[in-house]
Amino acid sequence: MAVHVRFDTLGGPEVLTLREMEVGEPGVGELRIRVEAIGLNRAEVMFRRGHYLYQPNLPSGLGYEAAGVVEAVGADAGDFAVGDTVSVVPAFDLNDYGTYGDHVLVPAAATVHRPAEIDPVTSSAVWMAYVTSYGAFAADGGVRPGDAVLITAATGGVGLAAIQVANRIGAVSIATTRSRDKKQRLLDAGAAHVIVTDEEDLAERVKEITGGRGVRTAFDPIGGPGAATIASAVAPGGTLVIYGMLDPRPVPDLQSFPELNVGFFLITDAAKDPAWLRRAVAFVNEGLTAGAFTPVIDRTFDLTEIVEAHRYMESSAQVGKIVVTVRH
Repeated sequence: MAVHVRFDTLGGPEVLTLREMEVGEPGVGELRIRVEAIGLNRAEVMFRRGHYLYQPNLPSGLGYEAAGVVEAVGADAGDFAVGDTVSVVPAFDLNDYGTYGDHVLVPAAATVHRPAEIDPVTSSAVWMAYVTSYGAFAADGGVRPGDAVLITAATGGVGLAAIQVANRIGAVSIATTRSRDKKQRLLDAGAAHVIVTDEEDLAERVKEITGGRGVRTAFDPIGGPGAATIASAVAPGGTLVIYGMLDPRPVPDLQSFPELNVGFFLITDAAKDPAWLRRAVAFVNEGLTAGAFTPVIDRTFDLTEIVEAHRYMESSAQVGKIVVTVRH
């Protein structure tokens, strides 16, 4: 029997429970993996609370990312073999699959080979963050060396990855945080500039940094009414990419910015395109191999501490990724 995290009702971290479940054999296009580490994401908190893009089919599991070892291979599951070290990429719906468990079924199309030299904790913290950042900055070549980019709520796993991706491209990264206590952490993480939004006017500081031009791309996980303020920091012809919608309130009408391009990036949709995902994986692996991409791990928890791990994520105290490890 496997142990999975499940929840029967929407709510806070306390609704999560550990249960023994039968996993079974993988079906067509599926793998069964022995999970070693799980990367946590804000999307999973929103899903548990019923604030995500779609509602959970209760009782439900959850989890987008994991690193582990292939235990069984279904038919038409690609070039995977038992014993392969792998990572799971967010390229599926949480009502169909989940990674919070010690043995789980996952789609082979959402699984990538993990180099043996990359440990499970590091690998579980890579794909949501770096592939999302790839989609915003590198996928279409829209950000060029020397362009200024704005990375809001930058102390999360995606924000810190975005700083590294921007730096690898040669862009000028401008990161934001609400707390002055986290400013130095962002500078140490490679941000060229940091704006403390509780103390500084975002648009004015961006203008000062960019010589009045504004940024080429703004990368924002929050959305909501604050999107208008971020839009005001984007140069004419630039792009605002909203990827998280952490604020459930509607994004305002941005027609007052006629030269603004607005995009809503959803990794679970983009990564379902095999060709797009191959390019993203190659980009990320090149950065990892070169040492340009190093996931920032804030804290690890054991799978038995999943409630505490989610509670810590909701505290917003972390700088970087929260990872859950699995003992066997």
